[in-house]
Amino acid sequence: MEAGGLEGIRSAEGVVPKGQMRELEHRVRELERMLGRKTLENEILREAVKLAREKKLISRQPLLGVEGLD
Repeated sequence: MEAGGLEGIRSAEGVVPKGQMRELEHRVRELERMLGRKTLENEILREAVKLAREKKLISRQPLLGVEGLD
C-alpha cells in the first residue's frame, strides 16, 4: 500500500483517488481564474460608473455665457 493510503487509514479520513484529486485541483484553478476575471470586470465597471457619474454631474452645471442658463 502507498504511504498516502496508510496515512489516510491511520488518520481515520477517507482516501481520495489521485484522478479525483487532480480533477478537483483543476476545478479549483478554473474557478480561481474565473474569479480573477470577474474581479477585473467588476473593477472596470466600477470605474466606468464613477466616470459616468462625474460626467453627469459636470453636465448638470449651467453653461456660462449661454443666455438663460447663467
